[in-house]
Amino acid sequence: MEQNATPETISREAAHEAGPPRTVSRKVFVKTYGCQMNVYDSQRMADALAAEGYVPTEAMEEADLVLLNTCHIREKAAEKVYSELGRIRQLKEARARQGRETVIGVAGCVAQAEGHEILRRAPAVDLVIGPQTYHRLPSVVARARRGQKVVETDYAVEDKFEHLPAPGKRAVRSRGVTAFLTVQEGCDKFCTFCVVPYTRGAEVSRPVAQIVAEAERLAAAGVRELTLLGQNVNAWHGEGADGREWGLGELLFRLAEVPGIERLRYTTSHPRDMDDALIAAHRDLPKLMPYLHLPVQAGSDRILKAMNRRHTAEEYLRLIDRIRAARPDIAMSGDFIVGFPGETEEDFEQTMRIVRAVGYAQAFSFKYSARPGTPGAEMEEQVPEAVKDARLQRLQALLSEQQQAFAQGLVGATIDLLLEKPGRQAGQLVGRSPWLQPVVVDEKAGAIGDIVRVRVERAGPNSLFAVPVPGSGLGRDGASALGEEHA
Repeated sequence: MEQNATPETISREAAHEAGPPRTVSRKVFVKTYGCQMNVYDSQRMADALAAEGYVPTEAMEEADLVLLNTCHIREKAAEKVYSELGRIRQLKEARARQGRETVIGVAGCVAQAEGHEILRRAPAVDLVIGPQTYHRLPSVVARARRGQKVVETDYAVEDKFEHLPAPGKRAVRSRGVTAFLTVQEGCDKFCTFCVVPYTRGAEVSRPVAQIVAEAERLAAAGVRELTLLGQNVNAWHGEGADGREWGLGELLFRLAEVPGIERLRYTTSHPRDMDDALIAAHRDLPKLMPYLHLPVQAGSDRILKAMNRRHTAEEYLRLIDRIRAARPDIAMSGDFIVGFPGETEEDFEQTMRIVRAVGYAQAFSFKYSARPGTPGAEMEEQVPEAVKDARLQRLQALLSEQQQAFAQGLVGATIDLLLEKPGRQAGQLVGRSPWLQPVVVDEKAGAIGDIVRVRVERAGPNSLFAVPVPGSGLGRDGASALGEEHA
């Protein structure tokens, strides 16, 4: 997964109905690093543990079980995990002096990549579990509580999604009116900078029936917007209800039929898997929001070849033209890596040129970080850190300018807004624009879960601020995803 999100914890309310009360309940603290799929996986781990009597907590010092769900995309992300484990070890020792047990677990991509090395570097860790075996987590935790040091990183033969328990309505409702839904895992592209094929494995698509059933459960619990997830989500394929081979475009049309689901998104995509049917879905499916995260990583053909991206800058730009012809108001998002081995100043200027040509509403940019085991780590001509820093600052200044220009361009526009949660200040509610920006409105605009029509009055550094359009509330039955000015 190329796009990263900020770390977050699984809240106390995430516990679902776990059947009859247990005589002894334990508390679990889950901290999530990295991508949206890790957020989704953390929720499913909490669901699996709830059946064993574990109640999520936001306070690590209260937890009988501490799980770090990790990311291995960049070096700093992995080192943050080891730093955190040092702090947790001290907590474990303090609790032990009080006669209280603390089991420490590392999950996610760092777990998959480093396995037993984690136990060597951080002996306080009791269990290490990879992304393909979360359905085994309760038994792994039980073994760790009996004193075993457990490393569970073999790729499971069985389907983990088939064996993970479904969250109950209370758990879904506590997570809000938007939800992630994993439809695909793994990647077969083997970009030379990326560890995902080694930590998440080959591309695997979930069956249509399984995806639809989960979408229906989420909708029945009040979810109104789904974001389909995959390391390479637009590589999803499966047999449809009509017996034909479906791609992501056909799947999106099927999910749009689920009662209660009013908005659809997906991430993260690869340019080589952006087919005609998916582009047509952007044109013909009103519930598919006009936002697309389509990483290019670099603008130089020479660097793209070294990265094994298997497309050129011109092919990427032609693809953007086709997508915008289908959906003129679409907002483009991307990923960029600066300082890949061998990158010259001219190569970097090619990246700046492609950014200017596309005009991104949002983007994620990083310095190249050599990951052990990837071909990029063995390449010569590693770029000095000072050069990376300078190039990243120039790139981010341009991307920030484009992001602000896009936001300012929405001032005065009327849009439909799904109200998601309370704002930071009393009397506020926050939703997301069709283009994924946070939008702040007065709480009188409606209730959480309503779709309301608002007019954007100003754009801040990271959010839009809007007021309701009188008499235009769509409520929970509003089927429109966009205001008339952008339909």
